Amino acid sequence: MSTAEAAGQQDRPRLLNRQLSWLAFNRRVLALAEDASLPFADRMRFVSIWARNLDEYYQVRIASLKDDAALERPRSVDDGYSSTRQFSEIRFEVARQTRDARGIAAQLWSDVVAAGVVRVQWNDLDVDEQKRLHETFKHQVFPVLTPLAVDPRHPFPYISTLSLSLGLLIADPASGMQRFARVKIPADLIGRHIRVGDSQRFVAVEDLIRANLDSLFPGVDILEAVLFRVTRNADIAVTADLLDDFDDDLLSAVESELLQRRFGAVMRIEVEAGASMALRQVLLDELHVDAQDLYEIEGPLDLATWCDLDRIVKGREGFTLPKLSASVPGAFRESSDSNQLFARLRVEDVLVHHPYDSFDDTVVAFINAAADDAKVQAIKITLYRTSGDGSIVEALVRAAESGKQVVVVVELKARFDEEANISWARRLETAGVHVAYGFVALKVHTKVCLVVRREDDELVRYCHFGTGNYNALTADLYTDVGLFTAAPEFGADLSVLFNSLTGFHVPVDYEELVVAPASMRSRLRSLILNEAEYGDSGRIRAKMNSLVDSEMIEAFYQASSAGVQIELVVRGMCSLRAGVPGLSENITVRSILGRYLEHARLYWFAHGDDEGAQFLLGSADLMTRNLDRRVEALAPVHDLKCQQQFTTWFEANLADDRRAWKLASDGTWLPPDPAGKYEMHVELHRQRSEQ
Repeated sequence: MSTAEAAGQQDRPRLLNRQLSWLAFNRRVLALAEDASLPFADRMRFVSIWARNLDEYYQVRIASLKDDAALERPRSVDDGYSSTRQFSEIRFEVARQTRDARGIAAQLWSDVVAAGVVRVQWNDLDVDEQKRLHETFKHQVFPVLTPLAVDPRHPFPYISTLSLSLGLLIADPASGMQRFARVKIPADLIGRHIRVGDSQRFVAVEDLIRANLDSLFPGVDILEAVLFRVTRNADIAVTADLLDDFDDDLLSAVESELLQRRFGAVMRIEVEAGASMALRQVLLDELHVDAQDLYEIEGPLDLATWCDLDRIVKGREGFTLPKLSASVPGAFRESSDSNQLFARLRVEDVLVHHPYDSFDDTVVAFINAAADDAKVQAIKITLYRTSGDGSIVEALVRAAESGKQVVVVVELKARFDEEANISWARRLETAGVHVAYGFVALKVHTKVCLVVRREDDELVRYCHFGTGNYNALTADLYTDVGLFTAAPEFGADLSVLFNSLTGFHVPVDYEELVVAPASMRSRLRSLILNEAEYGDSGRIRAKMNSLVDSEMIEAFYQASSAGVQIELVVRGMCSLRAGVPGLSENITVRSILGRYLEHARLYWFAHGDDEGAQFLLGSADLMTRNLDRRVEALAPVHDLKCQQQFTTWFEANLADDRRAWKLASDGTWLPPDPAGKYEMHVELHRQRSEQ
């Protein structure tokens, strides 16, 4: 790099814009849909994931940015962006990605014709096929539809967030008076595509409804019928003032906020291309949205359901990647009952890596063993997002009903899981479980479980520390790490942590755990800067979902300037500039996206050789919210065998040349080599199967 180029790098802001960084992450997701080496349905699934991610982005991030603008809260981030420029570039990038996504989806639908699955337009059907589908409509669709017309006796209907609707302009044949009407598309009940007879041809459910509108609005002229969709502000804020209104009842306060969220301000309207100005104006006026937040969409709306083909391609060989079998570590595989399992865990730390190691046969098995073992006295666990199948909750209920002391800290404010968590909390309380709901100002995000077991004349504490949720359904899709240990110092720390969660939360000292918000920020910063003391023999490796906290980034810059070699694996947002001379030339950043969603948070500090290296795992990203506004815990890994596993996983992350993107010094992400041979998600399965 020339002197002039180096100077240009230094003139750039020290941080990358986090909003645009998130959009860059979502574009990397979309790139997987363009990968011709992947099966059709998996590529469609990545379009669907991209669309759902973008929906959530508008529900939460755009909503937060609009709140900041409305309250005139100034931006204080050193990324060189004003609020106006940030909004402008967000809209530009969203529009660009949306065009790309629709083009990819259209091409994929076109390609799948060769495999025998055909999406057809209503007018492409012959008369007999249309007649049969009219019958399908009458018996399977019509009964769940509700036509809603707007007139002096009928106000504009409530439009739920992310629901798909037909907006109509109808006219009275006698008077010619025009009215607006709405029909909600029940895609969540019957699917987005309807099979044509017994064939492999499918028609969109909205096309079927459009062809039968005369049965919903008899006796009127239908002038126009176009699809539209709204996205509402879905953020909730439980404040101390709100809690006062509910006599310090956090459960009731969250329930109240959930009811209000249904009526959050509209952040975005999407409408089919070709909608008349009259219809668009009705939506803008009635939903109180600025014209710039109405997006006219070429092609299908709601790509998340448009590309969700599970019902269509289920069981079709070659349409999806084959599932890779999970392994079971020896401590669990070789234990025939709970006595043997706890005996092994008492003398042997076990590190598990999901989904390469079976979640059901390790974490769920551990909780089931604790629930059914007569020697277990108590089980304590944090639940942030738990499983839809309820296997862990039912084990905890069983334990409580058998007389064990069961304590569950449920985070009611886990975004988009609030209702499910309230339901689980009530189920647990009914069974006699001691349920705590965390705090108003802090989310309990740590994933920990403590089992207390009487063995001879003493109580032995068994601990599980995880990077991911106690959720058996997502454990097959997310990569996460967990540590099982019976080391007394860990048990003592975890007891103190649970006491602080169920009692009065006060900062305390821990012997082993690194806990937020008490000490995690200062401890991690100290570990980073400690490597700087060793100059170019210092080494840092870290893996996380997001890296946006400016203080942590500045610590990495300081360590890099001292010569420390820093290798970061960041799945999503990254505000750090990598490879900038004089600032971060010793820092590399990569992002791995592929078969699984990378979710583990791992930190490794080692100077000189590996002797004395520190290994940490937990649920905390390097984001301000994790360090300052959440209860988090990082657990050190001391066992040498486990440390070797830790190192092997990092080496796999750094060796991946098939799914790893690399962050360039100008903030762009360089795609992986299409000819790359090493795909971590496949290789780690292979390695585990050979052990």
